[in-house]
Amino acid sequence: MLDNLLRLSSVIGRFAQKGQVRILSKLSVENSAKSCRGKMSLPKPNIVFVLGAPGSGKGTQCEKIVKNFGYVHLSAGDLLREERSREGSEYGELIENYIRNGKIVPVDVTCALLENAMTQNMKVSGKDSFLIDGFPRNQDNLDGWQRRMSEKVNLKFVIVFNCPEEACVERCINRGKSGSNRSDDNIESLKKRFDTFINDSLPIINHYKEQNLVREVDATKNPDEVFEDVKVLFADK
Repeated sequence: MLDNLLRLSSVIGRFAQKGQVRILSKLSVENSAKSCRGKMSLPKPNIVFVLGAPGSGKGTQCEKIVKNFGYVHLSAGDLLREERSREGSEYGELIENYIRNGKIVPVDVTCALLENAMTQNMKVSGKDSFLIDGFPRNQDNLDGWQRRMSEKVNLKFVIVFNCPEEACVERCINRGKSGSNRSDDNIESLKKRFDTFINDSLPIINHYKEQNLVREVDATKNPDEVFEDVKVLFADK
């Protein structure tokens, strides 16, 4: 044993002369281990994308899913608006400038906000399953998500609420009459939004259909009947 210790001491001495030895205290080793465990402790979040035309009932169904299955509901639009108004925001001024000039906020910003929201929720609540509402809306959204986030999450499926334009428009108009305070709940804006959904979002839905990830739901029925179909999708997830 003594001979082995002497040989080890000799080897360490030679490396020390070359400045190649670093002495770590027990405390620093323990702190490093704790830091590593902290970084590795969060699991990959489970994701369900929620897509559908304006007025298809996405928000109502997301509330029911949250209540019954414990998911966390994240809306990309809400996160952008919150970040825009948050004091000291890293992205607030950038978001404000893009919106003021009628431009689409860069998808990397949206992905960063979604990632931060998921990380914070997992740290605080321990919940790791998320509904991402209204995203990805178009090819740029999809490309940015694939580049930045696809390897960091488990995408379980994409739920699509199908509802014809006439029914969606009627629902939104009634919502406006009931005091939704949404400036885009008018016929002209709604038709433009529906056209945008057809032109931009349907190709995204078709992309996920090719991967057998799309779960379509008939959203023409009343909310409770729609949720009966939704529950089947989440029952074994």
